Amino acid sequence: MPYTIAEKILLAHADKKSIGPGDFIEAKIDVALGNDITAPIAIEEFRKTGIKKVFNNKMIVLVPDHFAPAKDLKSANQCKILADFAGEQGIKNYFEVGCMGIEHALLPEMGLVMPGDLVIGADSHTCTYGAMGAYATGVGSTDLARSFVDGKCWFKVPASLKFIYKGKLDKWVGGKDLILFTIGQIGVDGALYKAMEFSGPVISKLGMDDRFSMSNMAIEAGARAGLIEPDETTKEYIRVHKPQAARRKPKFYYSDQGASYEKTYEWDISGLEPQVACPHLPSNCKPVSKLHDIAIDQVVIGSCTNGRITDLRIAAKILKGKRVKTGLRLIIFPATQRIYLQAVKEGLAEIFVKAGGVFSTPTCGPCLGGHMGILTEGERCLATTNRNFIGRMGHSKSEVYLSNPAVAAASAVTGRITHPEKV
Repeated sequence: MPYTIAEKILLAHADKKSIGPGDFIEAKIDVALGNDITAPIAIEEFRKTGIKKVFNNKMIVLVPDHFAPAKDLKSANQCKILADFAGEQGIKNYFEVGCMGIEHALLPEMGLVMPGDLVIGADSHTCTYGAMGAYATGVGSTDLARSFVDGKCWFKVPASLKFIYKGKLDKWVGGKDLILFTIGQIGVDGALYKAMEFSGPVISKLGMDDRFSMSNMAIEAGARAGLIEPDETTKEYIRVHKPQAARRKPKFYYSDQGASYEKTYEWDISGLEPQVACPHLPSNCKPVSKLHDIAIDQVVIGSCTNGRITDLRIAAKILKGKRVKTGLRLIIFPATQRIYLQAVKEGLAEIFVKAGGVFSTPTCGPCLGGHMGILTEGERCLATTNRNFIGRMGHSKSEVYLSNPAVAAASAVTGRITHPEKV
């Protein structure tokens, strides 16, 4: 029976001879991830079981990144719960402030996720790792607690949707634009409980950072996972970001010819402009040229979607020798400490600060309305983050627009949503 890449990975981790869309399965987990918002609940539920030791302390990864560095007493307590549990259980993959990063950039960088893995995370953007050819999906904190007990989780096998991208990307257009365009075409429920499979000649030419951006936002179309078949680009990424000692070897899965897809989409994206998602949904997308009259108060560049080194290089290329519009706040969040240091080494941090921006330690910060960039009533932000729901970044009467780093940097200079070519 021919299978999709998603089905192959799930089958390889389940005690089944065959599976199909709609089947409920129990499967062994390779990685179980929690952060400072979701892991404390999982830890509490785990303690209720009366079990003293987690099933596998090497499988668990804990990253305080949402409200860290702690913004108040409540968030400090949340982070302490993670630190105490990690110490008690001997969890080595606990990343304290100073060695942490935004979780979905940190795990691949540290070699903690491999192609062919089955990954759960108590965070919806866990689907990011699908860019490596892993099946990665968000779960609830109680599901995470269960994995602490026996290293397993239940899944409903999703149907798969195939997306084929042809043509040639224009300058300043990348993975963020492709996924925004896609969500704009199919809607925020267009892949509801499906596995999205991104393919075609355009995808094969994308670097890993662009691929991570695409898989990261699969959840914004309602998907359980967003996968890209591994290729030489994937293998080179693994060679650079070597797996930690004694961890799994990568397993490369590919969809079979004749595999069943619920629907296939095929687009020629030649001439596609940079895309901007307008309030209050990621699907409310428009070409950047249609939005030149939109004035903004704040620009945020970073997050688990676009806080990687290539994103910062793009932003710096535009900001070099320029100044941020007077009265506008520019906040830049590198996704990990390694990316932070690389940005300093390359002189990117100096460019950002001289342009009038703030170069911050890695944190999710304002993306979820946490801290370090909250919007008040009536304010408007352009961000390289992944969501722009009502109240996402602060006040319910603020507005968030989403774009790629090039558009964000150009707009910081002009004070209005701007095509990078204009600056």
